[in-house]
Amino acid sequence: MIRVIGIDPGLRNTGWGVIDVAGSRISHVANGICCSEGDELATRLLSLHGQLTRVMATYRPAAAAVEQTFVNKDGAGTLKLGQARGIAMLVPAQAGLVVGEYAPNKVKKTVVGVGHADKGQIAHMVRMQLPGVEIAGPDAADALAIAICHAHHGAASTLATAIAKASA
Repeated sequence: MIRVIGIDPGLRNTGWGVIDVAGSRISHVANGICCSEGDELATRLLSLHGQLTRVMATYRPAAAAVEQTFVNKDGAGTLKLGQARGIAMLVPAQAGLVVGEYAPNKVKKTVVGVGHADKGQIAHMVRMQLPGVEIAGPDAADALAIAICHAHHGAASTLATAIAKASA
């Protein structure tokens, strides 16, 4: 079994979702949202860092995945999101994990079946794949979708695990 954390970075709200992967079976462990605190950018980033660090210490995942940032028309907004994404990548790296990165369209295609799904479709399909899950909000649903994507395509996948065992 491999425990995977998916992280959906955001400067105000960073979603996180933890699943366990055993072969082709996935099960929900926990999910939530880290809400940044403070008015200054540095304070907000520090707040996200502390909250994500506590999540990592509580659930001890063995693999991590983060959504890649897309560039939009607002350069300043993209830069701020990139800084939050840096925190989302730093915290698992500090725990010694390799961090998988996935484009939003790949996550959506993996979980929903189409690359341009909306947040409602993502949450619905996450609920279908993790029966009984109570999702903390749209950011947590996205984070669970990122974890599911990593379970299918990343180091948590059955094929990747088999290859790693065979080469050891």
